[in-house]
Amino acid sequence: MRDRPSGTKTSQLDPHARRILERTELEGIELIRFLYVDHGGVIRGKAASRSRLAERLGTGIGHTVAMMAMNMLDQLQDVEHLGPVGEVRIVPDPTTYVPLPHAPGAAAMLSDLRLPDGSPWQACARTFLKDAVAQLAGEGYTLLAAFEPEFTLGRLLPDPGGGHDRLVPLDDSLCYANTGFDTAHDYTMKLVRALETQGLRVEHYHPELGPGQQELSIRYAPALRAADNHVLLRETVRGVAMRMQLWASLAPKPLAGQAGNGAHLHLSLWSDTTNLFGADDEIRDAFVGGLLAHLPALTALTCGSVNSFRRLAPRSWAGAYAVHGPDNREAAIRMCSPLGDSGEPNVELKPSDSSANPYLSLGAVIHAGLDGIRRKLDPGEPVDVDPDTRPGRYPRLPSSLGEALDALEADELLMEALGPLRRSAYLAVKRSEAAAFAAQDVAYELYHHVRAF
Repeated sequence: MRDRPSGTKTSQLDPHARRILERTELEGIELIRFLYVDHGGVIRGKAASRSRLAERLGTGIGHTVAMMAMNMLDQLQDVEHLGPVGEVRIVPDPTTYVPLPHAPGAAAMLSDLRLPDGSPWQACARTFLKDAVAQLAGEGYTLLAAFEPEFTLGRLLPDPGGGHDRLVPLDDSLCYANTGFDTAHDYTMKLVRALETQGLRVEHYHPELGPGQQELSIRYAPALRAADNHVLLRETVRGVAMRMQLWASLAPKPLAGQAGNGAHLHLSLWSDTTNLFGADDEIRDAFVGGLLAHLPALTALTCGSVNSFRRLAPRSWAGAYAVHGPDNREAAIRMCSPLGDSGEPNVELKPSDSSANPYLSLGAVIHAGLDGIRRKLDPGEPVDVDPDTRPGRYPRLPSSLGEALDALEADELLMEALGPLRRSAYLAVKRSEAAAFAAQDVAYELYHHVRAF
């Protein structure tokens, strides 16, 4: 292959990068999106043209530091070191390259935000997860994870009363009903093919409880790949819908009176080829003990929006109480029974949704679980009833984003793990969102979450 006009020779690139250059020509790719997730949970990025890709794989694309102080309403917050002065680079990970079937001529790579000299930047969410994975590996463990997202499929239509556009669901089929499969069939088949084309292995799909609600899960993977997969899934769910003149929203509560959209997080901890959640009850219990000990603070990261807390309510199968139990879908942590002889035991964290930054969410979960292992924390007795039927007996998780942020600020372990710049930015962004939505009505909140997620 010829050298690129930028002066970067293909011989100077690593094998992954060389293969990408070959693929872009063979597949007719003209623009390659370098994607990242900000502190508001919004997926953002810039795109390199194919003609400059050889150079940009090494240098990245220049980007203002201020974007990591932007909230989901595109309101810039006053955070020290994240203002108009300063620059980072959006540096793609070549191993994550995928064509985008829903956007012909385009491809994407998940990216890190790095300083101009190439060193890690302390406000990069993907770097936070990488560091957490490295700490876990230092203790001899590997975490496999999978997000289990729900979303609402419909159309975004003008409000008859002249207010904000509203999401009108595609159908009103019953939960798991075959009519739901049929109504969404054309969209679903295009979605599944698009995900499989990108290397995301679809496990299960079904129509869910609410009008237009769908659920589709991807095969588990090592933690970083699992978070990358969730970003690609979010973009593909929405992108396929747009190409079909539909609208898909992964917002936690896009319709105020209907079921919420979770993104339950499934976890298993491994040592070499052994799943410790099936082979070592002591390790599993300590990991769960760590999650429970930090769960009020974790919800500020795993349920990352004002809208999240409309979903995180008792008797909605969202896990509103800080308890664990075997196959208990009202417990925050469900101990999942394996499917058949070949199934792997795993733990499901239910207070989790797609408005969260998956890198911050999963990284914080690793820090909490590892703390439980190190301190041998006791998760307490498993709960085998709906905890809401025993008033006052079990601890309730925060009921608002503000309460969750207060818990996060009080959690020394997670604040230390986030580091000064990242925690300052995250708290400023999220508190600004809490204040902005508190000053508006429900329709305003729903509209902006449906548009963002």
